[in-house]
Amino acid sequence: MGVSPECVWPLAAELGEGPLWWQDAVWFTDIKGCRVHRFDPKTGTGKSWHAPAPVGFLAPLESGHFIAGTKIGLMDFDPATGDFTPLCPVEPNLPGNRLNDGAVDAKGRLWFGSMDDAETGSSGALYRLAETGPKVMDAGIIITNGPAFSPDGRTLYHTDTLGKTIYAFDMADDGALSNKRLFVAIEDGAGWPDGPVVDSEGYLWTGLFGGWAVRRYAPDGSLVDEVRFAVANVTKLAFAGEDLKTVYATTAWKGLDTQTRTAQPLAGGLFRFRVDVPGMPQQAVKVIPR
Repeated sequence: MGVSPECVWPLAAELGEGPLWWQDAVWFTDIKGCRVHRFDPKTGTGKSWHAPAPVGFLAPLESGHFIAGTKIGLMDFDPATGDFTPLCPVEPNLPGNRLNDGAVDAKGRLWFGSMDDAETGSSGALYRLAETGPKVMDAGIIITNGPAFSPDGRTLYHTDTLGKTIYAFDMADDGALSNKRLFVAIEDGAGWPDGPVVDSEGYLWTGLFGGWAVRRYAPDGSLVDEVRFAVANVTKLAFAGEDLKTVYATTAWKGLDTQTRTAQPLAGGLFRFRVDVPGMPQQAVKVIPR
């Protein structure tokens, strides 16, 4: 794909992640910076909020609030006041873990993953948020990313970043998962698969941390496209705009030494490019603990 992503906000996030398109703006986080960010494409300006703990993802609620996945559990985030209110604990017995990435399926169910913050132990798990609280759906992962869903809602994709592997599962109407299988294995030297997202044709896009690119894979797992970036650590994409054909990408300077950061002055910035195939609309969370 012959496009050159432009940096629309050089905010130098240490670990920019989790972009989503909601209420005509791009929302994302800086996990290590404990920040929530909002970018307004109409004005080209951004706004930021401080989070009480490292925050991996946001999931919108119809009320205008968000569920924020943080190191201290799920929290309600109110952009109007900047308040974070505890909603639901996750893994209180694993203080070395934190929440990393999340997504909302077409039925309004929140899925998210945890990980070892030291990136060494396989204590991470994939969860689905039910009315009774978080339910473990897969486990034994060091760094979880995703998940993402096929347009028909029958396939869930989930990433084992350090394993350089993206898995596919069959997903039933009730959210049950089965038939875990290899979808894509990233070859050595191409970076590590980070956050995945699926477009309206059912093709999966993934950021490549340390890979200077994002990739687009067909439903059969074949590589069909790649977009190169001016920075090494590309984390996740979001389809935005009225036609959902404007793609925003978060990036990170985490892991770069001083010399490398100098050579990549836009590392940690928010980038944008256009595509021919639109994404799918962002869903609001409808299933929350009682």
